[in-house]
Amino acid sequence: MPKASVKRLIECQKKDLINLVLDIEKYPQFVPFCYDAKIYENKDEGDLKKIIADLTIGKGPFKDTYKSDVVFHKKKDTIYVKNIDGPLNHLSNYWTFTDKNNGITEISFDIDFEIKNKFLNSLMVVSFQFGLEKIADSFQKRAEDLFGNSKD
Repeated sequence: MPKASVKRLIECQKKDLINLVLDIEKYPQFVPFCYDAKIYENKDEGDLKKIIADLTIGKGPFKDTYKSDVVFHKKKDTIYVKNIDGPLNHLSNYWTFTDKNNGITEISFDIDFEIKNKFLNSLMVVSFQFGLEKIADSFQKRAEDLFGNSKD
């Protein structure tokens, strides 16, 4: 199973970064390999925000849609995602957000997944860390574009 972790310091308020990650329907605008996104359910239950969403992801001729269960723990500032349906045997990813000094937020993103198609899964193992870095770059750039301070 491909597993990877990314940690970044981003010049952005923690609440803005959390909202950026939870704004799933905007992913096709800036996340590489993401073609479409649809939210089916978005509800608050006390300390939890629960979202059910589809993401269509792929590269080249390989595209597929998977359904996810996304849970934001408001008091812990964490987001946990697991797959419900689609081309994955298993998906779990975990985001943590930590305030640092002067409007800097540290994000940590851990992902672990397995694609049902063994051939595609073996291809992903080879290039997965590179792809995850590109995705992390896209979130960082989006946060800086939307919320960062201009340094002209």
